[in-house]
Amino acid sequence: MKKEKLLHEGKAKKIYATADDDYCIVEYKDTATAFDGLKKEDLESKGILNNAITTIFFKLLEEEGIPTHFVEQLNERDMLVKRLEIIPVEVVVRNIAAGSLAKRLGLEEGVPLSKTVLELSLKNDELHDPMLNQYHVYALELANPQELARMEELALRINSFLVDYLMSRDIVLVDFKLEFGRYKDEIILGDEISPDTCRFWDAASSEKMDKDRFRRDMGEVMEAYQEVLKRLQQ
Repeated sequence: MKKEKLLHEGKAKKIYATADDDYCIVEYKDTATAFDGLKKEDLESKGILNNAITTIFFKLLEEEGIPTHFVEQLNERDMLVKRLEIIPVEVVVRNIAAGSLAKRLGLEEGVPLSKTVLELSLKNDELHDPMLNQYHVYALELANPQELARMEELALRINSFLVDYLMSRDIVLVDFKLEFGRYKDEIILGDEISPDTCRFWDAASSEKMDKDRFRRDMGEVMEAYQEVLKRLQQ
């Protein structure tokens, strides 16, 4: 399939229509952003790496019976996906205290959580993605109870699989963000799973292998993304 009308351009991806209304094409950009876009930079080949990494994860999840919008990788930057009605509720899955959670709760970064934590936030850049609870979701009519329960169920299943899978690649899954959408009366996983949306730490050294290297000016950002891809391809 070929790209037609540009439907949406976000911070890291462009979404194009195709001749078939059931499908669209995602183009992964090299742009890296942090702090609601206040920090922005083009990192060579970031889009290529995220496309490759996301393809691996989506294929693995499909094999585990978890429905995703992935159809096929078209080329280095482009992915054919099912066209979703995105639910504007982001689900953040946390296994270890890091980032905003550590700051909010006064926890030392790196402290394992005794139970996996799910957080919800409104997908809205202008409002800086404020946190929600289930009552907000229902009051704003963003999703119904059955849909939200399905999103949470899938998020926990994804986490359970990825924690073990990544540990077999000597990577600790600290936390990650998921987005879901409606497709033919089904709730399925959309967006991406990559170092842009996850915190990956090296299992031996706790070295960061994700976008925190960009956020915190640690350098060697693309080297970390390349290392993640290398380990996934083993």
